[in-house]
Amino acid sequence: MPLLTCVVFSPLIGIVLLLLVARENHRALKGIAFLTSVLTFLLSLGLYLGFDHTIARFQFVEMREWIPQLGIVYYLGIDGISLLLILLTTFLSSLAIIASWTAITKQIKEYMICMLLLEIGMTGAFCALDLFLFYIFWEAMLIPMYFLIGVWGGEARIYAAIKFFLYTMAGSVLMLVAFLFLYAQGGNFSFNYMYLQQIAQRLPHETQVWLFLAFAIAFAIKVPMVPFHTWLPDAHVEAPTAGSMILAGVLLKMGTYGFIRFAIPYFPEAAVVMAPYGVTLAVIGIIFGALVSMVQSDLKKLVAYSSISHLGYVMLGLFSFNMIGFKGALIQNINHGLSTGALFFIVGILYERRHSRQIADFGGLARTMPMFAVFFMIVTLSSIGLPGLNGFVGEFLVLLGAFKGGYYLMVVLAATGIILAAVYMLWMYQRVMFGEVTHQENRGLKDINGREIFVLTAIIIFIIWIGVLPQPFLVTMDATIEPIVQILTNAQAGEQTALFQSLSDAEMNAIGHKARPSQGNHVTSQTGISL
Repeated sequence: MPLLTCVVFSPLIGIVLLLLVARENHRALKGIAFLTSVLTFLLSLGLYLGFDHTIARFQFVEMREWIPQLGIVYYLGIDGISLLLILLTTFLSSLAIIASWTAITKQIKEYMICMLLLEIGMTGAFCALDLFLFYIFWEAMLIPMYFLIGVWGGEARIYAAIKFFLYTMAGSVLMLVAFLFLYAQGGNFSFNYMYLQQIAQRLPHETQVWLFLAFAIAFAIKVPMVPFHTWLPDAHVEAPTAGSMILAGVLLKMGTYGFIRFAIPYFPEAAVVMAPYGVTLAVIGIIFGALVSMVQSDLKKLVAYSSISHLGYVMLGLFSFNMIGFKGALIQNINHGLSTGALFFIVGILYERRHSRQIADFGGLARTMPMFAVFFMIVTLSSIGLPGLNGFVGEFLVLLGAFKGGYYLMVVLAATGIILAAVYMLWMYQRVMFGEVTHQENRGLKDINGREIFVLTAIIIFIIWIGVLPQPFLVTMDATIEPIVQILTNAQAGEQTALFQSLSDAEMNAIGHKARPSQGNHVTSQTGISL
């Protein structure tokens, strides 16, 4: 079986085994789910080891006929954009299952099945190159996350789950309409990613703007960008610890991934027109998320609103439309997944011991939980963006890219978000770890155990690695980003982007072409565009 299919669908092995195990055998259920997620992670490492970062085209491509009457193909592939996101997904999914080891005590079989189904949906969405297949994976993610929040969440879990589902579904409908419009425009009626990119770039300017907005709103809800953010704090507060780790670490990345995979390269002329608005909303999100985080009394809400701020930097980098900004945005995507995933796990550790997330209920924990204090401090500094840790690399490249893009005032405003992050994160840490011990329960708390040390150590290894030596991660993006930047450069200069797809013979047959597009002297990009 091809490697990419194995990575996407290997969690099905665990799901089948879980169905065969008695629901009373909790240890076996947890062990099967964890080992399955580890297997998926190891398989995904094969993608990284076999990936050639000097090649711009999609790699590990798999194409099979699925519904030929409708031009729907089982079509998978990865490039430098999706590779790191798939690795992040499989890595955090394994750790999220360990994080659930003692936190989930009811309906464990169903919970583990939802976790594995969620992993299938996430990895599938990152490598689907048929837009119908992408939409299937995109929608498939909603169902298990809905149940994770609605069944295993907090007191207001039903409200939070429904709000999450409705917001995301509303965006999905807009995206589906845009997909169907593009599908109808092509004479061959195909959902092929590269073929529809060719169709999209030939559309009139006004049409491109409307379709860009449809994509942008769908993905902005998922990021989420202000003003589409209101579902996020509720979902995070009510979700179980592992659900928050996956939601912040991976699901929010679907929105940023959608911008750079679809909205921007499909409609470059419209993207250039809308870029100043995107930059403005990104900076508003940075400052708004930071200011609201400062007044939170609930640890989970504080981390949730900080996500809005941090993802504002990702969007700022994407709308800078240059190589440095794109690379900063993509690496900040990974950084946020690691740091915020760790922060939600840390909040979960405190909640398991004290059954409270209120900052006022803690204080002086550094004396009773010294090892926990060390891990908490490293993750906190990572979230702030301390030099030497991963957050600094992403934020520095994003601000540099925005400055290079000419958004000087926005860079100054965005930089204040870093100062505000230091204020709310360090203030929170001081109150929790070094504040006055006002509750006697805090004096008897146990320090973190081996399982918790394993999860935090695994994440911190990458936090330090990216902070000290980011090149192995950045280099995977170069060949992928370069042609997208070239398209946007042409659009900014007012030049016609008449870029034609360079499709393989299998792709041509899949969409019903009789002959290849005219070939001239060209450089072929990872998106199949001939420049």
